[in-house]
Amino acid sequence: MTPSQKYLQKLGLKEEDTNLTPAPEQPENENCRRSFLKKSALGGIALGGAFMFSPIEDIIAQTTQKVSRYSAPSDLKITDLRYCVTPVMGRTAIIRIDTNQGIYGLGEVRDGADERYALFLKSRILGENPCNVELIFKKIRQFGWHARQAGGVCAVEMALWDICGKAYNVPAWQLLGGRYRDKIRLYADTPESSSPEQQKKLIQKRINDEGYTWLKMDVSIAKLKGKPDTLVNGKFWENAQGNLAQWGDQNNMMSYANALHPFTQIQVTDKGLDELSALVDNVRSMVGYEVPISTDHYGHFDFNNGIRLGRALEKYRLAWLEDIVSWEYTDQYVKMSDALETPITTGEDIYLLKYFKPLLDQKAIDIAHPDLASSGGLLETKRIGDYAEEQGVAMALHQAGTPVSFMASVHCAAATQNFLALEHHSVDIPWWESLVKTTDGRKLITKGYANLPLTAPGLGIELNEEVLKQHLHPGNKSYFAPTTEWDEKRSHDRIFS
Repeated sequence: MTPSQKYLQKLGLKEEDTNLTPAPEQPENENCRRSFLKKSALGGIALGGAFMFSPIEDIIAQTTQKVSRYSAPSDLKITDLRYCVTPVMGRTAIIRIDTNQGIYGLGEVRDGADERYALFLKSRILGENPCNVELIFKKIRQFGWHARQAGGVCAVEMALWDICGKAYNVPAWQLLGGRYRDKIRLYADTPESSSPEQQKKLIQKRINDEGYTWLKMDVSIAKLKGKPDTLVNGKFWENAQGNLAQWGDQNNMMSYANALHPFTQIQVTDKGLDELSALVDNVRSMVGYEVPISTDHYGHFDFNNGIRLGRALEKYRLAWLEDIVSWEYTDQYVKMSDALETPITTGEDIYLLKYFKPLLDQKAIDIAHPDLASSGGLLETKRIGDYAEEQGVAMALHQAGTPVSFMASVHCAAATQNFLALEHHSVDIPWWESLVKTTDGRKLITKGYANLPLTAPGLGIELNEEVLKQHLHPGNKSYFAPTTEWDEKRSHDRIFS
């Protein structure tokens, strides 16, 4: 037996296993070298001893030929960043990061955010190797902040994992440490109607036809419009249309929409609590108790009224009460959590694990609820989930965007053990799923569960250009047009002396 054959036997291989097929557009010798180095890292091949004194380098390189890749990852460089804008959730931008090897990655600027949050970062990432995800993230994270201001950083981070997965020919969840589940449970909003009878039909469709096993509903004081003696001090905050517009009047800093919860002095009367309880009672009677029901969007009032509302709803055994007050009021969340049996959650507007820690360390919430498009992207959100797990806290994921951020969330959910459910906010948009194509032929969603790509690299999707071009935002019909005006960096960004 030759030395080469003996070494192959030690590795458990045969000579026929060593036939090397070079990666596309990559010289054979270079592929041998790179494949060997990668295999040595993944498979534990020792670089020493007999190897240093035997002429079998090429054979060792050939033993790694089954490590399939679509590029030369160490030579990847970012060459461009472009975007298009969809009308999903009013206005949601998709970005594309291109590289020197034809591989590109998809990301999403959070719903309602400006694509310029991402374009601003282009000059900071051009020329970088996209597989250095954490390095690039640390380079640009100073330019993100809470809620929509994090949209650019998170969009770039999503796109980097998509590229990295494609380069190494593995799904994004594998790069995060592996998967805990093969399908991802979703929660969907309860459809509303003008009559209880029609609403019952819509909810039964949601459960029986569409297969959702978890629902969420709004229990907003805005629903008390026209019902006398249900609110104290509500009229003062109504807009010209007589509405408590939680999302309107964004340019008026003195409007109800922009008034922080403790500063409205709106109170809910006992009659108002009865009316809101009746809304929940109606849905609970339709779906029964096997289906978890979460609640959200209560309006802008203080934590004392939040406790009163929570107590009024306790008998319905809700899955959680979401964002009763602004997330930064940790001490108020502690008081609410101590006062109520129903789980308390917040987090969709929090950027980075650093700002989740006070809520988790002080046991202020029962469920962490990040939105991956605001929290820092896939890896940072997994870190949030892992830290919450150490504190005995579960994690659900908020998501209200296109299939791009949806799939980024799916990969993160698969890789995080304490995950509960992922929001799907566009169930009733008929063209939403068709904005993308899965690269492995799977359906995006089956009966209330997202299907995890088990082998498709990266995020496991590509854009369906024909459909996407039909659904561009009316205010911006450009489609991944050149963005050369964002190529030049003009500032010194370091934040320390």
